Amino acid sequence: MDALDQRLAQSAVTACTACFGAQVAPEQLQLQQTRKEFEGERTLVVFPLTRHSKKSPEETGTALGEWLVANDELVNAYQVVKGFLNLTIVPSYWTEQLLQVHDNESFGLQIKGSKPKVMVEYSSPNTNKPLHLGHLRNNFLGYSVARILEAAGHEVIKVQIINDRGIHICKSMVAWQKFGNGETPDASGMKGDKLVGKYYVAFDRAYKEQVAELVAKGMNEKDAKSQAPILLEAQSLLNQWEQGDAAVVDLWKTMNGWVYEGFGATYLEMGVDFDKLYYESDTYLLGKNQVAAGLESGVFFKKEDGSVWIDLSDEGLDEKLLLRKDGTAVYMTQDIGTAILRYSDFPGLERQIYTVGNEQEYHFKVLFTILKKLGVKDAEKNYHLSYGMVELPEGKMKSREGTVVDADDLLEEMAGTAREMATELGKIDDLTEGEKATLFKQVGYGALKYFLLKVSPTKSMMFDPKASIDFIGNTGPFIQFNYVRAASMLAKCADAGINTTITHIDASVWDTDELRLIQQALLWPSIIETAVEQYDPSLVANHIYDLTKAFSRWYQDHQVLGEKNESIRDARIALTHFIAHQIKTAMGLLGIEMPKRM
Repeated sequence: MDALDQRLAQSAVTACTACFGAQVAPEQLQLQQTRKEFEGERTLVVFPLTRHSKKSPEETGTALGEWLVANDELVNAYQVVKGFLNLTIVPSYWTEQLLQVHDNESFGLQIKGSKPKVMVEYSSPNTNKPLHLGHLRNNFLGYSVARILEAAGHEVIKVQIINDRGIHICKSMVAWQKFGNGETPDASGMKGDKLVGKYYVAFDRAYKEQVAELVAKGMNEKDAKSQAPILLEAQSLLNQWEQGDAAVVDLWKTMNGWVYEGFGATYLEMGVDFDKLYYESDTYLLGKNQVAAGLESGVFFKKEDGSVWIDLSDEGLDEKLLLRKDGTAVYMTQDIGTAILRYSDFPGLERQIYTVGNEQEYHFKVLFTILKKLGVKDAEKNYHLSYGMVELPEGKMKSREGTVVDADDLLEEMAGTAREMATELGKIDDLTEGEKATLFKQVGYGALKYFLLKVSPTKSMMFDPKASIDFIGNTGPFIQFNYVRAASMLAKCADAGINTTITHIDASVWDTDELRLIQQALLWPSIIETAVEQYDPSLVANHIYDLTKAFSRWYQDHQVLGEKNESIRDARIALTHFIAHQIKTAMGLLGIEMPKRM
């Protein structure tokens, strides 16, 4: 309950006593936002109170409404709709709230560090290919959740674990050795991650050709897939890497270095960053010590073949392998080790949030359960930020076949589309080329981020570049345009010598639309709170779209700079300032920059 709900609950308690002689606790009352199609701002659910009143819901609501209007200065009017009592709050209350927060840049935000320390993991790519559209959703989602958690007062550590070891990178290494002729990013002019990805695709092409040749010679397909010479070479490289072969390790470092440099450039364009990087090559053996400790404590058990397992059937899960019979670790083992290492790296860490696709939901249920059984404090607070796939009209992306939507290419395309649209409108001719380039990225990248974040993470989605950059509808550019319009109007007021620091507002000047706009904007703290509880940036995105849409309609019908009545003008200046600042803050939590021009 916010302060208004608490105040109304106390009044309703007194009203129940006065009207019905009933003693009702505030927590027994149900107060909620009034639905848009009815008058009022708060609704009291009357049905549970009929047992005290011994009257019908309508009679009960009427009695309470009449008492509240007569005795509570905050309640201006009431309306009874069946078992619901809709209350209209006096305009002076909303005016007072607006005056308190309209120029407060921290409205809705909590002091950083006032809540527990949390970690958000996102991106976590393989080093055999460049980042693609799926990585964009992952990065934007994880980064935005981190920003929202920080806005709510948490100290946030942003991390990724880079999957830099394993057969995938060895496939690129073999293909580079066979087909690369010493090619480097500098020599080719190609970004390092794209160069390595090129050889991953080349490996797959050669592998399929070899499998087809073996099948044509009479080998069954299953054996052909496991005996293709180029695959055996990759497996041999992996064994040599694990044994520390100097030449193999040197090539591995070189090619991974190319990838890291490429990733860094892409992250810079995305506008995301990390506080710490973890590398699988450093952490993949850490879990083996935890498995040994778990065996000793009886959490894990060993089968006759020497493999180590945990039985989670009492948790509604299955048995899970932790060490193979040859003593090698599996992914779950290294995830256990990495999770525990992070608690050590960041003392006081309350929970870890993993931004990973929904195909890994079972994996994380098992991981968190194992951590709990190992006695890791607050292990149950860890969270899998699961998200659906980003699909394209032509179907799913396939890295091995080179049919992914490359992240760099898509970012460039979005900025290019913004350039075309701005050029057609012809309103930026006075900008320098540098200013234009910045604007095109702000609009193009903002459109992409908003489109990917406005959908609940749990849902799969179809990406439509053209729809994302439309200036009409639920899009980033629509919100950016209205912010620029509001900021421009405020700047014009200041240039005209009008004082935009408003300290007094006449509550009688508001019309119904303005009061609803104020009330909608004052929901901002609860929006952040709910977005944190659900790890869902789409709540922020859709709140700010609804607010922007309402503001846009209001702006069309209400003058500000040209308003002759100073009381009305000052009220509208304060309202515009409040809305504009909230738009900028909310879009910032989505990782979206606001332009100065459109």
